[in-house]
Amino acid sequence: MIYLKLIWSYLKIGLFGFGGGYAMLSLIEREIVGPGWITEKMFTDIVAISQMTPGPIGINSATYIGYAAPIHAGYASPLWGLLGSVICTFVVVLPSFLLVAYTSHFIHRHKESLVIRGIFKGLRPIVIGLIASAALLLMNGENFGNENTEILISIIIAAASLSIVLFTKIHPILVIIASGIAGFLIYYF
Repeated sequence: MIYLKLIWSYLKIGLFGFGGGYAMLSLIEREIVGPGWITEKMFTDIVAISQMTPGPIGINSATYIGYAAPIHAGYASPLWGLLGSVICTFVVVLPSFLLVAYTSHFIHRHKESLVIRGIFKGLRPIVIGLIASAALLLMNGENFGNENTEILISIIIAAASLSIVLFTKIHPILVIIASGIAGFLIYYF
């Protein structure tokens, strides 16, 4: 039964997940954590892992959630998790694939149309809003800690990382590695 629910949820995510993975995060959180298929902590960990692995975050998170949700729901064998991974990954990609295959010819033929331009101009602010929503969604106790000191340290690391990425030419991968090392040294030593 959980597979049918995952298919339905990921069809909705795939159909309405405009703007890529980060814009999808609030929708994913509502569809997956809301019903209790995984915990908020698991979701936070899945987002972190999805960011670190190659590929789009929406697809990576679908793969991980597809694996974790059946196991969290009581299906003991990892094979059930593997089946969930395959299903969720396929289903989240399917609507985009079909939509792009169907509309690419039409959009290419009418790319100079004022209607098409208007549609894309209208979608841009929505995507920015969805990404901002994902950023606010991730500003929780799981990411920033629950004690005042942890929260302050987390805010300093986040602000320093943002500043370094925005105002220097240091590659974001190096910032991620440095932030991970800093967090390890601060929280475990």
